[in-house]
Amino acid sequence: MGRLGRGAVKSISADEVAAMRAVPAVPEERPLTLVTLPPSRTQRRLALGVVLASLVAFSIVAGPLSTFQLPRIDAFVPCYGTAIVVNDLITAVLLLNQSAISRSRATLAVASAYLFAGLMVIPWLLTFPGVFAPGGLLGAGLQSTAWLSVLRYFGFPAFIIGYALLKDADPPRGSWEGSVGATILSHVAMSTAIVCIATVLVIASDAYLPAIAIDRVHFSTFWRYLASCLIVWCAVAITLLWFRRLSVLDLWLMVALCAYAIEIYLSAFVGPARFSAAWIAARIFGFVSSILVLSVLLHEITTLYTQLLRAVLAHRREREARLLTGDTVSASIAHEIKQPLTAIAASAKAGLNWLDRVDPDPNVDRARDALRRVEAAGQSADAVIENIRAHFKVGARTHTSLDIDDVIQGALAAVRDRLRMHRVAVRADLHGLLPRITGERIQLQQVLVNLMTNAIDAMAMTNGERVLSISSEVRDSGYVMVSVEDTGNGIATDAVDRIFNPMFTTKPDGMGMGLSICRSIIEAHHGRLWVTPNHGRGAMFHFTVPIASGSAC
Repeated sequence: MGRLGRGAVKSISADEVAAMRAVPAVPEERPLTLVTLPPSRTQRRLALGVVLASLVAFSIVAGPLSTFQLPRIDAFVPCYGTAIVVNDLITAVLLLNQSAISRSRATLAVASAYLFAGLMVIPWLLTFPGVFAPGGLLGAGLQSTAWLSVLRYFGFPAFIIGYALLKDADPPRGSWEGSVGATILSHVAMSTAIVCIATVLVIASDAYLPAIAIDRVHFSTFWRYLASCLIVWCAVAITLLWFRRLSVLDLWLMVALCAYAIEIYLSAFVGPARFSAAWIAARIFGFVSSILVLSVLLHEITTLYTQLLRAVLAHRREREARLLTGDTVSASIAHEIKQPLTAIAASAKAGLNWLDRVDPDPNVDRARDALRRVEAAGQSADAVIENIRAHFKVGARTHTSLDIDDVIQGALAAVRDRLRMHRVAVRADLHGLLPRITGERIQLQQVLVNLMTNAIDAMAMTNGERVLSISSEVRDSGYVMVSVEDTGNGIATDAVDRIFNPMFTTKPDGMGMGLSICRSIIEAHHGRLWVTPNHGRGAMFHFTVPIASGSAC
């Protein structure tokens, strides 16, 4: 069939339509905020502890201290009012930030609750008798301060009830679209307008309001009936939060409302007079109520900041590890390829020298031998590259049964030219009857070539006898141990513990990768590589490889 044209319509079968309808809609992932996070067991226990401590304090105040009258402290009211305003406004700002993240009208309702409660304290403080003026500011009457307090006690639970009803709404009804700043500013303006209108109405109708205050200190019996209604109103808000889906914010709002209810009860039933012990205790409970959610928000912000800092540090360490890994891999490739490339260059130069001879005639046989060494070194370089690639492939390494003496002879052949160049004698103590081992030939030869090359370089800087000793023997009845010994200057004591670390080298032109690669290869063979001081001078390296299963020890 030809391709569909731009205006063509592709037909869909009935089965495809049914399959598309059967795919469930994936709900949008909700951000992790206090509104969505469930409380942990520790948070539940802490909240229960705060409630129990509040009840104990309430029983003490309502009992022995119920009739205790304190002298008037003029500085207490402004200090209390300022603390409440600061706490509630900071809580409102933090909750507004949370609502901006989640775009939740429910969170906006809680933020509006704290904004309203904090702003209502300002006219309450200004109209309080005896703080800024004998009868209060703003033209307040005798009932103004008490009724402003009543509106605050009523408004805060009302906003919380709105939050409880909104937070489980469907996303189209529970969130908003459009500008975040405009939405938040509109709610702030609305809460401020409500406070201003309520203040004007209370002060203007002061003479017509039911009497709560008898004088500037004592309250009437009507305050008790009104307080009972406010306590029931708080209980309604607590009940709605309890039966809805419980979150961290719900838990601490319930605790705050409990402190609110205790504050109202102490003000109306235990100490119905200003500056009594119960009235002072009620103000303290009000302060506790205002600081609870703020403390939880600050704790969560600190926790999130700590997690963010740890994530940034972990990302930085991961980046540094990737860079170090890249440097290590690059150094590994350069280190391992350098040896066969050096052998290729040396053999090629030797072949050219044999072919360039004029008197006597060119030695073709020796040139042919040099070219064969070039071919062998090229194959060795290719094997090294494949070996490095095998380190990054799962299941790429194939271990087979090997004769360790053949592996040693192959490594000696690879460094023969280097041994001849530096006039190093070889003393091989090999046992032809050793059991076969399990391993990968190229990798084990790579280890031996590295150890032999290091031994040759160490002896090249000395003027004494230069002997490279190699031995193999059975060790611990399950492993074959190979030892490489030299007569060089040896290894300093402070370098023994670091000799196998990546990027550590004792050579002026070394890369510090050879021994690290050797140890990783031997450990991948389930063996062990270590170094011991040689008797007299030099160093002795040993490594073990496991004996092949079924091989006689």
